[in-house]
Amino acid sequence: MIEQDKQSVKPWLGLWLGLAAVLVVLLSVALLWQRLGQLPAWAGRLNQTSITHSLVLEKVQAVAKLVSSESTMRDVVVYEDTWLGSTKRSLVVVTAKLLAGINLEQGTDVKIDEQARKIRITLPTATLLATDISEMKTYDERSGLWNPFVAADRDKIYQQARAQFQEAAKQSKLTEHANQSAKQLLETMFSRDGFTAEVTFREPLP
Repeated sequence: MIEQDKQSVKPWLGLWLGLAAVLVVLLSVALLWQRLGQLPAWAGRLNQTSITHSLVLEKVQAVAKLVSSESTMRDVVVYEDTWLGSTKRSLVVVTAKLLAGINLEQGTDVKIDEQARKIRITLPTATLLATDISEMKTYDERSGLWNPFVAADRDKIYQQARAQFQEAAKQSKLTEHANQSAKQLLETMFSRDGFTAEVTFREPLP
């Protein structure tokens, strides 16, 4: 009888030991939760990513290079010059490569608010950085009776072509595309680090 009683007690003993272990775990969790509630406010930010001014500038430089866009364009330049009633004309097809992007040498302003987790970035607006004329083909050239073509006319045609390409770049919104791409990339990039980025643009220096 005594052996049977011992055998019947063993299952109940294991059950009670299991319940006791569960209670110990629950009490430990409750004590830990209470202690965490008493920690200072800055302790909750220990695991958050820290952003420095130099890190922001590094990412801004990388984005500025990334959003630079190059486009090859072709345009027709019609050049005319009249002197003492004698007119010379030229029709030239010009091919050029246009580079649009953000020139950070114009100044970049970065302000970091660690407590609010906000970054304010002010960039110079994108501009046409370069116009590289690679080819000029003359299809029609007519000199005046006493108004022939000279070397200075070639320079004027070149300058007129550059002006036309700059206007074409505005019409195609190359610079606006660079601005929007930079804004989206930077705001998305810093949001992954738990920050809210605000990107604004100012007119570049003359």
